Amino acid sequence: MKAYTSTHRSYRALATHDNEISFQVVIEETDLHIVCEQDLREAIFDHVHTLRGQIKGYMHLHPAFLTSLTPLPLDPHAPSLVATMLEAGRILDVGPMAAVAGAIAQNVADTFVDQSRNILVENGGDIYMHSNRERTIGVLPDPVGDMALGLALTPADFPCAVCSSSAFIGHSLSLGTGDLVVVRARAGALADAAATRLCNELKSRRDLQKILGMAEDLKVEGIQGVLAQCAGNIGITGAMELVGLGG
Repeated sequence: MKAYTSTHRSYRALATHDNEISFQVVIEETDLHIVCEQDLREAIFDHVHTLRGQIKGYMHLHPAFLTSLTPLPLDPHAPSLVATMLEAGRILDVGPMAAVAGAIAQNVADTFVDQSRNILVENGGDIYMHSNRERTIGVLPDPVGDMALGLALTPADFPCAVCSSSAFIGHSLSLGTGDLVVVRARAGALADAAATRLCNELKSRRDLQKILGMAEDLKVEGIQGVLAQCAGNIGITGAMELVGLGG
């Protein structure tokens, strides 16, 4: 199957409400799409620059932080963002960089929620949201097809992370062959690492039941729901209310 790594992200045009604006913040590999109630792009740019500096500084001292596919020891002296990634990697038995997109998305959303009660931060398909209104997050297992399904969320569901992993979409490494795994959780780093771990385990449609069982076991760690798709077959568990989109 073809791997899709295009940087064109047409789904980003779907996100705003009448009193919201959207903008992009890009620093090297970090490409954020922000939806919020005022123009915070300069402040968010500066904040993300600081976060990336923390990660790069830690990598300089600990090169394995960038490359390890297995958990690294927790470090009480690490910056808080790095510590969050190390902890998520430990829980999900993956390398800490498996949690980077979700960790950054939550850090940005949490930092600026006092300036915008509604703020959605999307980082390469990994999303963290504060919202006081209903939202529907599109699910896109086929990058060249229409977005037909969405995850419905109510104000009581926020704050909330929705993170995804795929063997065929995007640049991130996946050791499996699944079309898509989508994870919902309260913590962005945890949802991101869980999506990676579960997608690594998804190698055929026969693995779907195993993935759902793993998801059930991870509820104690804060995983709220999982959708997994492989070879056109879908498995769902937990708090994942799906709705049809468009026609």
